[in-house]
Amino acid sequence: MVDAADVIVIGAGFAGLVAARELGNSGHRVIVLEARDRVGGRTWTEHALGHDLELGGTWVHWVQPHVWAEMTRYGRKIDRSPIAEDAYWLGAGGAPRKGTLEDFMALIHEGQRQVVEDALTAIPRAVDPTVGGITERDDQSLQQRLDEILLDDEARYANESVWVGHVNAPLHEVGLASALRWASAAGGHWPLMHEASSTYRVAGGMSSFTAAIAADIGGDIQLSSTVTAIKHNAHGATVFLSDGRQLRAQRVIMTLPINAVDTITITPPLPEVWRRANRERVASQGIKVWIKVRGRLPRFFAYASQHHPISVLKSEFIEEDHSILVGFGPDHTAIDVNSIEQVQAAVGVWRDDLEVIDVAAHDWMKDPLSKNTWMTHRPGQLTRDLSKLQLADGVLHFAGCDTADLWGGFIDGAIESGLREARLVSTLLAK
Repeated sequence: MVDAADVIVIGAGFAGLVAARELGNSGHRVIVLEARDRVGGRTWTEHALGHDLELGGTWVHWVQPHVWAEMTRYGRKIDRSPIAEDAYWLGAGGAPRKGTLEDFMALIHEGQRQVVEDALTAIPRAVDPTVGGITERDDQSLQQRLDEILLDDEARYANESVWVGHVNAPLHEVGLASALRWASAAGGHWPLMHEASSTYRVAGGMSSFTAAIAADIGGDIQLSSTVTAIKHNAHGATVFLSDGRQLRAQRVIMTLPINAVDTITITPPLPEVWRRANRERVASQGIKVWIKVRGRLPRFFAYASQHHPISVLKSEFIEEDHSILVGFGPDHTAIDVNSIEQVQAAVGVWRDDLEVIDVAAHDWMKDPLSKNTWMTHRPGQLTRDLSKLQLADGVLHFAGCDTADLWGGFIDGAIESGLREARLVSTLLAK
């Protein structure tokens, strides 16, 4: 017997949960299929190293309208990441440097300003990220833009390290468009863009946030339900699961990231824009790792380079006998994030007094349901693909932070896309 629904939503991250909630509230029967044994997608709060740690997406900000509206709706508050007392970075020739937050900000100011100085010309309205001067700039990589700017080696290395932290990939593989669209969304102000992407956590954790949305869904959320195939035509779609079940729906909303859509066999095949983007992969390919070190340390942040396995390190929790740090790197193949020994070697580039006790991480690049961390475009991908990726293919619809307009790659973008597709699907069903 084939179960039936008005809409099947594949994926229970923010995009899928919000879409399912909105459709259910509009009176449609919805089934959410999630291959993981939890909701949240690439957000995941796990108790590890004695703390509740965000293994995936973490930071939010009030300049991100969709996520802020959801936080208001569910009574979520924010916690601030610690303000650093010390700053560490690698200077010319890789020489270790130590200073204050103010020292480092002064060092990177001119480079950061120049990278995004034309953000509002390239993308005058952040909600239309493919309109404006970006059409002439999209083929340029972030590395090429940095190479154009006249900086001494000290400032150049520092600026490169900051951008590696944002884009989670080698800079020559990332489109300048990723930096420009985020800066445009922050009104062209690079300090605000930095704050929006790495400062405020959701109090109580992301998992409790997504659980609150899930509890608000009138439809059926089926966990540990892996979709293997979809057959669709003008009249609807049949969804096949790994346990042999088949489900039928008038419409399907897929929320898989671009890199992971090839894990489902779709007949007829996805449009060429999706297949090409999947073959190319998006730029992000890095790591996030939580590190427990011995002792109560002064709060600090540290930047290395895009050639180091951990290029960004910052304090998050300070206790009497230990400190919890979070690190990011541009290449998941350069380090085993679950190896204490490899992580110890990586953090030694800044200081030799950090004794790594334990680590906690999830390699999202190796996760078959994600195959990437957060969306950053390769050169040329944004203006070539985004508007086409947002289009439905018959009864198949697409949501997720990869197809958002405003804060693409962020939780805000996932929510935006879920709202967009729910509204469209509800309108079509009503006809």
